[in-house]
Amino acid sequence: MGRVVHFEIHAENPERAIAFYKDLLQWEFTKWEGPFPYYLIKTGPEEQPGINGGMMQRKSGVQGEGVNSYVCTAQVDNLDETLAKALKIGATLALPKMPVPGVGWLAYIKDTESNILGLHQLDPTAQ
Repeated sequence: MGRVVHFEIHAENPERAIAFYKDLLQWEFTKWEGPFPYYLIKTGPEEQPGINGGMMQRKSGVQGEGVNSYVCTAQVDNLDETLAKALKIGATLALPKMPVPGVGWLAYIKDTESNILGLHQLDPTAQ
């Protein structure tokens, strides 16, 4: 099996995207000391399930050739509050809140860089 071990966000404006994700999900960013600008992303404590990732400058426009997007979903405690905050700090709604029966609630937003991000709240009573 090929298990996902890292994700990467491509951003037209990395500083703007970093501010967005820090504010919305409290992710931590560290500038990588490599040969090109790159930021390492810590999404939570090592003892919790999940993966960490990275962010780099997008090499082409959103509609151009090259890397455009890969949808990742973040688990949140309260989808309604997180969705409202996301929209307040620059996100746009891609797909509104919907139930995933027996699992929880899901919505999709576009971040400040036009990348799709899923937001998920666990709720086994969702219908």
